[in-house]
Amino acid sequence: MNAPTEYLDEIDRRQGELPPSARISILTLALLVSGGIYLAAQINRPASLIIPASFVAAAAITLVVNVILLARIKQFAWSNFFMVGKWALLGYGAIAGILEFVFIFDHTPSRTLTLFTSMLIIFAINVALLLAFSVTRYQPVPESHD
Repeated sequence: MNAPTEYLDEIDRRQGELPPSARISILTLALLVSGGIYLAAQINRPASLIIPASFVAAAAITLVVNVILLARIKQFAWSNFFMVGKWALLGYGAIAGILEFVFIFDHTPSRTLTLFTSMLIIFAINVALLLAFSVTRYQPVPESHD
């Protein structure tokens, strides 16, 4: 339930102006997980890669839309966003790299490996973006010096 407007501070009022970035990030994750589960279920048998590739394409599109919507925000604590984002990307990039090593070490077929690699890249970028946005959305906006 929404609080009456007299109890809202400026940061709470500004939330209505922000894009639904967290929701879009969750949609992106859901698409990646769905494609990954389908791909993993077919790993030991020949299967069409059309369905998981469709999930990856949809996840990539939602990630790009999310980035575009975020880039349109003018009043935002961008320095905090990039600080959180770079460390989150470093951490999740390391996780994605370890998983990539596992797929290579297990001799995953090249077409399947390409899809898994795409999923890992989108995953790392998306989670870093989600964490950075989730932290920064509540930070005070620096004064503009126009």
